[in-house]
Amino acid sequence: MQELGHWINGAHVAGTSGRTADVMNPATGEVQAKVALASVAEMNAAIDGAAKAQVAWAATNPQRRARVMMKFADLINEHMDELAELVSREHGKTLPDGRGDVQRGLEVIEVCMGAPTLLKGEYMNDGGPGIDLYSMRQPLGVVAGITPFNFPAMIPLWKMGPALASGNAMILKPSERCPSTSLRLAELIKEAGLPDGVLQVVNGDKEAVDTILDNETIQAVGFVGSTPIAQYIYGRACTNGKRAQCFGGAKNHMIIMPDADMDKAADALVGAGFGAAGERCMAISVAVPVGDKTADALIERLVPRIEALKVGPYTAGADVDYGPVITAQAKERIGGLVNSGVEQGAKLVVDGRDFSMQGYEDGFFVGPSLFDNVTPHMDIYKEEIFGPVLSTVRTQSYEEALDLVMTNQYGNGTSIFTADGDTARDFANKVNVGMVGINFPIPVPLSYFTFGGWKKSAFGDLNQYGPDAFRFYTKTKTVTARWFSGIKDGGEFAFKAMD
Repeated sequence: MQELGHWINGAHVAGTSGRTADVMNPATGEVQAKVALASVAEMNAAIDGAAKAQVAWAATNPQRRARVMMKFADLINEHMDELAELVSREHGKTLPDGRGDVQRGLEVIEVCMGAPTLLKGEYMNDGGPGIDLYSMRQPLGVVAGITPFNFPAMIPLWKMGPALASGNAMILKPSERCPSTSLRLAELIKEAGLPDGVLQVVNGDKEAVDTILDNETIQAVGFVGSTPIAQYIYGRACTNGKRAQCFGGAKNHMIIMPDADMDKAADALVGAGFGAAGERCMAISVAVPVGDKTADALIERLVPRIEALKVGPYTAGADVDYGPVITAQAKERIGGLVNSGVEQGAKLVVDGRDFSMQGYEDGFFVGPSLFDNVTPHMDIYKEEIFGPVLSTVRTQSYEEALDLVMTNQYGNGTSIFTADGDTARDFANKVNVGMVGINFPIPVPLSYFTFGGWKKSAFGDLNQYGPDAFRFYTKTKTVTARWFSGIKDGGEFAFKAMD
């Protein structure tokens, strides 16, 4: 049985708490490794080590820090297949999806190569008589990233790249369900030239998280996970005087207008709704056709596409569409929600409840399900299912569809499929959601923009990656300077305006 520990001060170390968690193989239902869960003392020691290492790292020229990112990107590309398999082995997603997980994280590292430009301050000469003003961006110190199981490479890279490029040290607490990818990334970034201690990967559970939130050395916390946990972490971090950006759950809608290309809309819905077994915060889980004719045409196209989906382990080949969900508990919860949809009156058009994978009967596979005639009072609409279930809510007008999106408690991503530019523009301007797609199903912005939802999908005022990340991981210092020339007459005791 493989035993996984932590990455502390540039080396793998075994856990000393005596507590471990099982790392499952979602395809077989078997335990494939044990991961150590850090104690309070272990976490605090890792933070102390990071604080010591951060001083010299912060004093390193930003361009030299960027060169570490360049080398890190080269190593990620070199080890792409290995990293993708680590992702797939512990998460269960297909190998092409695993590569996509790594790739979208790599793109943020590529932006971090240009960190010196994003870290520049401002300057004004002669702001007053003989007075110059300038500002500088400086690192916060030691920061923390708490990342989820569903993107074992992408989210850790989103967190560590901007934080480290800005001159901070980082404590990375990955999901205990998928720890191996973060440990391997730590090895690679050391090889790229990152000094020991600047990145500490500490595996753990709530005890480790609470230690991060209460430790005075930690200056900022980034989190991705469920909304209840995001609210908890945000509240406790802020109470303790830390910066926090916490991203939570989602219920992403796609509006399909009568003039939309129905085949393209159906293809987009199947990929966005069922990719990675629906375990994405940007998955489209609600289709919103406008008009019954549109809904009927959409359902007619969705059914054969969904029934043709190939479900299986990542080892079954590149033509597998999606794999298992992460745990037996997740599988049971998804089945319970599908049952509730039937009981509450929704029409189950494609029923995935009886799916069984031959040879993998103990795995956590869930067949794809499609609902029609879903209403907003149903549990399958109100809750984030985080599984391969697509709900269809019929509306009779664009205004009704828009209102459905805007009154939902979540605001992570949304999209509209239409051939009408005026409708698309109106939707983009009005909808109260952080990321919007127009004829584009999963509107995750490119890495030089920024990622973040609204409403109960995000807590904090700065987003992930892009320019916002460098604002989040730095603080601004402003200097007012005056150099005297000649002899001046005494001191000045009044607070004078700079006229």
